[in-house]
Amino acid sequence: MTKRKLLLIILDGVPYRNWRRLFGNLEGWVAHGDASVHRIRAVLPSTSASCYASIHTGVPPQVHRVWGNEAVYRLEQPDIFSETTKAGLKTGAVTHSFWSEFFNRAPFDVVRDIEYDEPGGPITHGRFHTMTGYGNINQMTPSDVDLFATLTRLTEVHGIDYGILHTCTLDSMGHRFFHDCEEMDHACYVMDAMLAPFLQRWRDNGYEVIVTADHGQDERGHHGGTGELQQDAAFYYFGDSAMPASDVVLDQLALAPSILTRLGVPVPPTMKAKPFFSA
Repeated sequence: MTKRKLLLIILDGVPYRNWRRLFGNLEGWVAHGDASVHRIRAVLPSTSASCYASIHTGVPPQVHRVWGNEAVYRLEQPDIFSETTKAGLKTGAVTHSFWSEFFNRAPFDVVRDIEYDEPGGPITHGRFHTMTGYGNINQMTPSDVDLFATLTRLTEVHGIDYGILHTCTLDSMGHRFFHDCEEMDHACYVMDAMLAPFLQRWRDNGYEVIVTADHGQDERGHHGGTGELQQDAAFYYFGDSAMPASDVVLDQLALAPSILTRLGVPVPPTMKAKPFFSA
């Protein structure tokens, strides 16, 4: 199987309709033929931690047993990090600390785990933030330019084969302002503009890139339940793999086996959803 390099960018908590309406750079690349876009549907519950766990293990919350943001512990199932490292590739993460707890070790020690470089993996190069003190009035989110730059440094200095970036900026703002307002229009515009030059740089450096969300948000800034606004997000793909027809709704459980397939890494039997990427 051919080995490729791939980055997964997760902008937390953006509903499908706002992706298609407000992310002009991403939509411009689609219109120009440089990317494709699909709808992707989150697992249930469409809660952040539950989705994080499913995105990387390919199993539903009813199997990994992360039913909410209060249930964060080291998962037992194989995941993208573990399988990629096992195959001799290097991984990187620039994310909320939940990802380190799920896929490296728990509980999260803010001094030990805020940044690490561990050749044995499963996360080879980790750079994390905690959002300690988070609330509607004070989001406690890092600047997304800083996060994008940190991931870029992992690609250019450490040569990671697979990397994930996760930011809660838009999710946090959505909980505060909801998604149908001037504040969110501007926030999505700013995110799109900040992401664009980094995305071009990653592509120029030979990376395939996925940009998506873990879940959406409804009219009251809520998610966790069912329905298009809470569950559905856009899925932008910059790469050469054949994709399903544009009207096919992608299954979030298929994301992990699809990424492993694209990286040329064997898919473990626990990941039962059919990959939507070709090898």
